[in-house]
Amino acid sequence: MRIVLLCGGSGKRLWPLSNDIRSKVFLRLLTTEDGVKESMIERICRQLDEAGLLQSTCIVTHHSQVEITRRYVGDDIPIISEPFKRGTFTAVALAASYLHEKLQADPDETICILPADTYVDTAFFRLLHRFPDVLGRSRADLALLGTKPVQPSDQFGYIVPALPKADGEYAFVQRFIEKPNTRTARRLMAHQAMWNCGVFAFPLRFMLTYLKDKGHPVRIAEWLANYEQLPEASFDREVVETTLPVVAMEYGGHWTDLGSWMALTGHMKDRVIGFGHISDDSADTHLINELPYPIEIIGVPGIIAAASTDGILIASKEHAHRIKERLALAPQIPMYEEKRWGSCRILSYGTDASGVETMIKQVRLAAGMSTSYHVHHRRQELLTVVMGSAEVILEEQRYRLNAGDVLRIPAGAKHGIKAITPLELVEVLLGSDLAQEDITRIAVDW
Repeated sequence: MRIVLLCGGSGKRLWPLSNDIRSKVFLRLLTTEDGVKESMIERICRQLDEAGLLQSTCIVTHHSQVEITRRYVGDDIPIISEPFKRGTFTAVALAASYLHEKLQADPDETICILPADTYVDTAFFRLLHRFPDVLGRSRADLALLGTKPVQPSDQFGYIVPALPKADGEYAFVQRFIEKPNTRTARRLMAHQAMWNCGVFAFPLRFMLTYLKDKGHPVRIAEWLANYEQLPEASFDREVVETTLPVVAMEYGGHWTDLGSWMALTGHMKDRVIGFGHISDDSADTHLINELPYPIEIIGVPGIIAAASTDGILIASKEHAHRIKERLALAPQIPMYEEKRWGSCRILSYGTDASGVETMIKQVRLAAGMSTSYHVHHRRQELLTVVMGSAEVILEEQRYRLNAGDVLRIPAGAKHGIKAITPLELVEVLLGSDLAQEDITRIAVDW
């Protein structure tokens, strides 16, 4: 069995800590049993490893998040890069093509699709091992994983099983109901409906046949050539709701979708992360502060206060999800990015009277790490070493830079930076469209 982990997102629900580059799965806000802070993706990879599934896992993410994904999961897990965000159907289709073409997966092998923001015990992942047997015995094309609802929620989709159950281990699915009102949800619970965990399993042959029958490509190059023109599509709507027969297994443990501040703070060990304090009479309030300035919360219960260079959010936990609507009206430039080699933070950004854009960044590289050997076409860079020592390659020539040294890199010049010691730079960019990606990577290692 192969695991495909869907990792990405728009970074809006947990703003301002999450953004288009650092989505929610990369926030180190959870705590291990050993007291170590970990992110959602680190937790799920750890649990997949405990269940014996990590070695057969690959990850699908947007190309802008490949670097940060590599930083959190290491170099051993294959990462499939999407050039544009086009929904779960397209991500799964690309993954199926990748498994078939690049990894030479057997067409009869079971493929299991998992979201990266699931919060469960490791027993959940051990249950996935049953998918191949369930698909074989039921002769279904598709198998899902659901969980018993703990309340009549209007935030989740519901799987309605056919009764009586065909087998003690699985049930055939009668229909799907997406985010019903509370009254309908209560009625669905009475009919033993399950919350949809967003986990799907199918034989690879099924997906390849589906793509051919619908006129979709099955070659990676064909997908990538037309990605920008593809509509956004949901795997649920395109595949799950149009396939028969479908079966579902039920997970009996606790399951949470960490898609909101309300859900996430319920699993956070610390009420205060960062610089600040919460008064004793501010019950069920959480503070997460990435800024170097103190935040004091006094006499305000039930809120989330989150601050980063991307902005500050003060909201009741019940209504914090509304920030997604606000951000949709005013798209923002991510002010903080994490890379496989370190991080960078935008300090200022503007345009002068002649129309030339200027951006100033604080860049940090861990000792021994390096950027790719790359080129920018619409911007020049002025690098000033603030702390540490660096080796720079510029048009095949190598230079040693130390604190106080300055280097100009013209637009179109091939270059890369390697940290000999922990390194901090101030990078001044001059050019056009500085908020857009402008990089051609020649080599990751040099």
